[in-house]
Amino acid sequence: MGAARVETFLEMMAAERGAATATLDAYGRDLGDFAAFLAARGKPIDGAAAVDVADHMADLAGRGMAASTQARHLSAIRQFHRFLYAEGFRGDDPTGTIDAPKKGRPLPRVLSEAEVDGLIETAKAEAEATLDPDGRELSAAAHGRRLRLHCLLETVYATGLRVSELVSLPASAVRGEAPFLTVRGKGAKERLVPLSGRARSAMSAHVDHLKASGRWAVGERWLFPSWSESGHTTRQAFGRDLKSLAVRLGLPGAAVSPHVLRHAFASHILAHGADLRVVQQLLGHADITTTQIYTHVLDERLRQLVETHHPLAEEELPRPADGG
Repeated sequence: MGAARVETFLEMMAAERGAATATLDAYGRDLGDFAAFLAARGKPIDGAAAVDVADHMADLAGRGMAASTQARHLSAIRQFHRFLYAEGFRGDDPTGTIDAPKKGRPLPRVLSEAEVDGLIETAKAEAEATLDPDGRELSAAAHGRRLRLHCLLETVYATGLRVSELVSLPASAVRGEAPFLTVRGKGAKERLVPLSGRARSAMSAHVDHLKASGRWAVGERWLFPSWSESGHTTRQAFGRDLKSLAVRLGLPGAAVSPHVLRHAFASHILAHGADLRVVQQLLGHADITTTQIYTHVLDERLRQLVETHHPLAEEELPRPADGG
């Protein structure tokens, strides 16, 4: 019976919550691990007590699993038992008193506003050029790659999209003058994100070139089409072009990636006064705790506000210790 209920739970996760295949596979493995632990105690997986969950978590820690992996196991077990309770298979939830393992989250690497401006302005200048560094006329393909990179940069910094969301934007994203994009994110959830005029302009230039070169077919599905298996440009291709641009600008390639630009978007708008809940919505985070990795930005902003507006502002106020 326990195994059947795990299957029913996974089917629910897929059908009602749109869980990705990788997520379902991970939950299946984690619940299988928990079932094996309980079987050694003569219990089915749907018959666990709170002490069983606590002992299983202690066992995972004893195996040397990282705190993040332990947290994923607990998340699977917790959601499974919430499902059992909601469906009336159990009258309690044994995970309710179990705390998630503490895990240190490193601060995301963030580029400065000047560095991001430099990347975008360099990409724009290269996209508008018609000659290569040796004075030769650019091929249509080379010019198209430059226009695409500029469009990708403007869009990711304007929206904070995940790179997977960005490269798979549909062609319909450029229809009309709507100042918003509808993005399908994790779990097939849709959200609206504002799109700047600069990003819309870069999109128009990119699409105009595709049309002029015959790469934009009637009924085109993707905004960034390519010959890849997926039909759109890949995250690896964007990452490679971005690192090459960074090196040309004198930045270390290892410090620049599409994900770093997503972090820059979040950090920079927080530094300019955005609310953390708004940033959560823009980034597509299901849980505010994920967005709280950016609280170091808020801490610095609050310190600057106090230094600026406090009546004793001329006296330098102490900086908070890390983690304090």
